[in-house]
Amino acid sequence: MGSCRNGTHKETFILAVDVGTTSMRCHIYDKEASVRGSCSTKVNVLHPQPGWVEMDPEEIWRGFVAVVKGALQDSGLHAKQMAALGISTQRGTFTTWDRRTGVPFHNFIGWQDLRAAQLVQRWNRSCTMKLVHGVMKLLHLLTRQKRFLAASLVVFSTQHVTFRLSCTCVLIYPPAQVRHAVLDDNCCFGTIDTWLVFRLTNGACVLQNAVEPHVTSILRPALLQMCWSGFLCALVSLPLSIFPSVQDTGHHFGLTAPAIFGAPIPITCMADQQAAMFGECCFDTGDLKITMGTGTFMDINTGSKPHTSVAGLYPLVGWKMGPELVYLAEGNAADTGTAIKWAQELELFSDVRDTEAMASSVDNSDGVCFVPSFSGLQVGSCAPLNDPRACAAFMGLKPSTNKCHLVRSILESVAFRNKQLYDIMLRETRIPITKIRADGGVCTNNFIMQMTADLLGKKVERPSHFDMSSLGAAFMAGLAVGFWKSPEELKKLRCTDTVFIPQAELGTYRPLLRGWEQALRRSMCWYDQS
Repeated sequence: MGSCRNGTHKETFILAVDVGTTSMRCHIYDKEASVRGSCSTKVNVLHPQPGWVEMDPEEIWRGFVAVVKGALQDSGLHAKQMAALGISTQRGTFTTWDRRTGVPFHNFIGWQDLRAAQLVQRWNRSCTMKLVHGVMKLLHLLTRQKRFLAASLVVFSTQHVTFRLSCTCVLIYPPAQVRHAVLDDNCCFGTIDTWLVFRLTNGACVLQNAVEPHVTSILRPALLQMCWSGFLCALVSLPLSIFPSVQDTGHHFGLTAPAIFGAPIPITCMADQQAAMFGECCFDTGDLKITMGTGTFMDINTGSKPHTSVAGLYPLVGWKMGPELVYLAEGNAADTGTAIKWAQELELFSDVRDTEAMASSVDNSDGVCFVPSFSGLQVGSCAPLNDPRACAAFMGLKPSTNKCHLVRSILESVAFRNKQLYDIMLRETRIPITKIRADGGVCTNNFIMQMTADLLGKKVERPSHFDMSSLGAAFMAGLAVGFWKSPEELKKLRCTDTVFIPQAELGTYRPLLRGWEQALRRSMCWYDQS
C-alpha cells in the first residue's frame, strides 16, 4: 500500500539515523535527497552525580530500532527497499560490554562528562607532560617547525575518551565484571556507532568508523595511521585488545540482521560533525560549516593534510573513502542548545520560536552578559578563555532588566562564541574561507544567524534541511552502495533556504564583545572557591 504512495517496489531509498545528545532522528531519503518519511524520539540523559553525563545503552538501542521502524511506517515503505542505512552519532560517548553476551558493563559515558577532570588536571601537570613539552620546545627552537610548537602546547581535556574510560574501568569504580572481562579478553570498548553495529549484526561486527578514534586521544598521533596506539593505551592502563577495528567511512560495516527490520540492510557510520560537514557538501579546502545544536562546532576543510594547531583547534579525520583522506580543523564550545533549553525550563519563554521576537523587541541586552558554561568554558582547547571550573552566569543585572534582555543576552552569547571560534580559525589555518554554511536546530533562529553574519563579516548560508548530520550519513551510505555516484552529484542536491548578508559593521559590536569576554573571565575558577 505504501509503495503506491512513495514509489514502486523497484525504487530504492536511503535510511539515515542521527543519534544526538538530546534526540534521535531517522529520515528516509530518495534519489533527490528529499525526505520521504521521518520519526524521532528523545534521548534521556542521566546525571547520577554532579558533572556526570550518562545514557542507558539499552534505551539507546530500543530508541534506534523504534525510530527506524517509525520512519518506515511513516513513509509507507518496506525495509527491502532500503539500499543502505547511514548512522551518524555523537562523538566521544562510549561504553564497554561483554563480547560474548553483548551485555553492557555500564551506561554510555557522555562527551560532556566531567568525571575525569581531576585525572586530566593531574596528567597536564605531571612530570611526563612537562618533559614532553620541554623536549618539543627544544625541538621547535632547533628546527622552527610548527608541529613541534604545537606539540609543546598540547594538553588533555575531559572530552578525550581516554581519561573518562580510565576513570570508568580502572581508577574510580572498576566493576569486577569489567576487570574479569579484560583479563579474559572478553571486553569490548566502543562509541555509540560501534555498539549499534554490534547489535545490528547480532555481534558479528565490532568495528569503528575511521573518524571516531582520534577523539579518544588513543589514535596514533600522526593521524595518518588508522590504528590504535599501544603506547598511549599502556599509559592509562588499558589493553589494546578491547578496541574495535577501524573501518573506512566509504565502506559498509556489514548487514543488519534480517529479523530486526524485516530485511538485511548495508550499514555505514560517521561521526556527527563530520557527517554534517559532508551533508553541507563542504568538499573543498576552505569550506567552513557551523553546527549549532547542543554545542557549537565549527569545522573547516583543510584538504589532504592535517592542520597543526597552536591555539587549540583539533585536527580531525573528516572522511576516508578508499585512498582519499580528507582532514578538518575544528573548534567547539559546549552548551549552546543546552543554554536555550535551560532558559525555557526556567520559563523565560514558553516556545523557542518566541526568542527571536523577544530579543528583537529590545534595542540591547541592558548591559547583561550571559556566560554559557554549564560544562565549563571551552573554545578550542588551548584558547585563553578555557576553564572546566568556570560557572554559568548572568552578569550586569539591573532593576530595569526584564525577560527580553535576558533572552537577548543568551542569543548574543551564541553569536559571540561563533566570532571567537571564527577568529581562531582564521588566525590558525590561514586558509581563505570559500563559503560558510550553518546547520543544527539553533540555526533556525534568525537573530543568531544575522548577528553571526554581522560579526564574521561574511555571508552565511542556511540550508532548507537542518538535519545535516542525518543527510551527511545518508550521502555517505548512498555513495558506499552506488546509490549516488560522486560528490559532484551530491552538490546538485543541496538546497539553500536563506543567505544572511552582513548588515552592521563589526565596530558596532566591539564594546559588547569586550564586555562579554570580561564576564567570561570573571566566571573562571569559580568551582575552585570553597
